[in-house]
Formats: sequence, C-alpha cells, structure tokens
Amino acid sequence: NPTREQVDIELAAHGASVVLVRRDAAGRWQADKTSTYNRRITATTPIRISGPAAADARVGPTVQGMLNNCGGGLTPWGTILTAEENFNQYFANNGAVTDPATKAAHARYGLPSGASERGWERHHPRFDLAQNPNEAFRFGWIVEVDPYDPGSTPVKRTALGRFKHEAATCRPTADRRVAVYSGDDERFECLYKFVSTGRISSSPGRNRGLLDDGTLYAARFDADGTGTWLPLVFGPDLAAAGFTSQADVLIRTREAAAALGATKMDRPEDVEASPVTGKVYMACTNNTQRGTSGRPGTDAANPRVGNRWGHVIEITEAGDDAGATAFNWEILLLCGDPADPTTYFAGYDKSQVSAIGAPDNVAFDRTGNMWIATDGQFSALKNNDGFYAVPVEGPERGFLRQFYATVTGAEICGPEF
Repeated sequence: NPTREQVDIELAAHGASVVLVRRDAAGRWQADKTSTYNRRITATTPIRISGPAAADARVGPTVQGMLNNCGGGLTPWGTILTAEENFNQYFANNGAVTDPATKAAHARYGLPSGASERGWERHHPRFDLAQNPNEAFRFGWIVEVDPYDPGSTPVKRTALGRFKHEAATCRPTADRRVAVYSGDDERFECLYKFVSTGRISSSPGRNRGLLDDGTLYAARFDADGTGTWLPLVFGPDLAAAGFTSQADVLIRTREAAAALGATKMDRPEDVEASPVTGKVYMACTNNTQRGTSGRPGTDAANPRVGNRWGHVIEITEAGDDAGATAFNWEILLLCGDPADPTTYFAGYDKSQVSAIGAPDNVAFDRTGNMWIATDGQFSALKNNDGFYAVPVEGPERGFLRQFYATVTGAEICGPEF
C-alpha cells in the first residue's frame, strides 16, 4: 500500500541516467559531477513519440517518461538507444477495460487483470487501464537519447516495434543503411531486426529520423539451418489476420510475428555482432516451460525440453550483410553443467569448460572473443551470476571460461569494451 510520496520517488528512480566519467592520471574512473551532460530521464520526463504509431490514436505524439529500461545500443551517429522491457508490471485493471480488442492486446503483453504489483495506479490514474486504457500502448518501445545535448527531448522510435525489448544493436548494412537487432525477453517470443530505408549520413544531424522509416522483420529459424527475416509490413496477409494499418502492426508486434510464423524462442535477449567475423549472436536466457503440458514443444533452434540453462545461437547473414533477408544459423552453446549430456560448447572438450547458465547480455572484445553476462544463474546452477569469455572461432572455439562472479542476488548486465 504505497503512499503518494513513495510512488513519486519510484517514478523518479525509473528511467536512465546520462553521466560523464573521466579517468584520472592514476587510472581511476570517476564521475564528473560538474558536467553539463549529466541528466536524469525518468518515468515523468516529457518524451516525443515518432514513426508510424505516433499517428495512431492509441499512442499519440507524446508521453510522460520511459519504464523498465534494460539493454540498448549505440547508433553510428552517436546517440544512445535504450530499451523498454517489462513495462507490463506498472499497469493495472485490464479486466475492467471495456473494449475487447484493447483488452486482448494488453493481455498478449501480460498486463494484469487486477491490481499492479507496484500500486502506482492508486495515485496516478494513467497507470489504471480502467481509466486510461491506451496509456500502456505508449510503452514497450526503443528510446533514442542524445547524450551530447542535455536539452534534447528523448524520442520513442515506433518503427522498431513494441515488445519487451532487450538490446538495440546497430550494424551498418552493405549499402550504408542501419540494421537494429532486438530480442523480446519473454518465453516463446521472437527475434527482430529493423532495417532503415535511408542511408547513414556523415552529418549526424541528418540521421535523426533514420529510425522512423524502414522495415521491421521477425526471424524464422528453419530446421535445415537456414532462416528467413519475415517483413512485418501491413498488407493482405496481416489484414486477413485482423490488423488494420502499419501502426497497428507495430503496436501489436508480437501478434504480427506470430501470424507470419516467426519462431518462438526461449527468451531471446541480447543480440551482438562480432567485429572480426560479422557473425551475429543471440543469447536465449532460458525457458523452463518449453515442451511442458499445453506449451510449445522443441524445435531445431530451441531443442531442449524445460530449457532451464539457456543457449546461444550464431547467425550468419546472407552475404555477411545486415540488410539481408535470409541467414544461416547454428547453435554455439547449449549452456549448463558440462557433465550434463544435453550441454554443448561448440564441440569443445566439455571437461575443460566452466558451467554457465542463463546467458543474458553479450559483448565482443577487439580480437573477437565473446563475453557473456548471466542473469538468473543461481536458480539454474546455484552459482552467482558472472562474466564468461569464449572464443567463437579457431581451435579454441567453445572453450568457455568464467572470468568474474558477482555478489549473491545481483544481476550482471551490459558489458562494454
């Protein structure tokens, strides 16, 4: 039963910070508290909404704040992309929504039928769906922030789709457009890629609207090791599935991906590309419901029943081009205890590797080694979460070793070189 003051503090504590850090002569990193770049973007900061869904009455051109920010990425033009993830937990009373289509759309994203777990709706009606049924449609987007202009307004880029985003990894295409990879962090959800229509300009200011126009794709992983990026573009197929416009496709991205047959993954989270080979890697954290009663069974890209340890998939875009619409794929890691017969470490001798569970975020060093951060390893292996390093090519491909362990109860997230 939170008080108004407690809720207001929580609203101010959500979002993200921009902080300037410097390294002194002794090699120590410290925050520069005097920097004009420093700022907070909270759950009440005015934010602009752009792209196709901004014109939809359910969304509109503005919103207060961003929620449950998780991973993200850096654009080639120097801005930050931050991902709204589990936004469903802040809203309440979907059971009281009178419009059946709105109620069904919210249910697909896990919004509760009764009270929220945080109780914000008691003091702020915008979180009460019975009073404001459209407010939740304004969350679940990728938000672009300019860290070099503290007076700039953050922008939610709706062309990148609405779901529980983990990551927004940018990679230039062969013809200098930009591709943005993002996972939907929930059981049986999909991997996505947005490819811009316009090309990256050497003048940063000309790139400000680049993420408002392009094609959003969902990934289908076929059993023969090939894959297809399915365009989530409004047309006869999606119209037949009940969609009314491109804005509707983007607002209900999950339903559009399912209608076109995208593969339902085991919690797809971070997606990163190797700076050496260009191959793309996706971390699937886990899915203990895979293959259980009433839930989808295994498939080639999600091969384990009750996948409590997670896995990592390696993707090779056709022509090594991030703008391609086809790819090849293979499983790099089936995580877990190396002694378990279902685990796999790219063919490397399992007696030599570390146990790992719940891969969440990944990053690459300059020589092409992949670093994995875990989230939830305690429930999978009874180990604290940590960082792991693994070569992805050469004779030591799959030789995974633990580098660091954090304190009990802490998640490791967002490694950056």
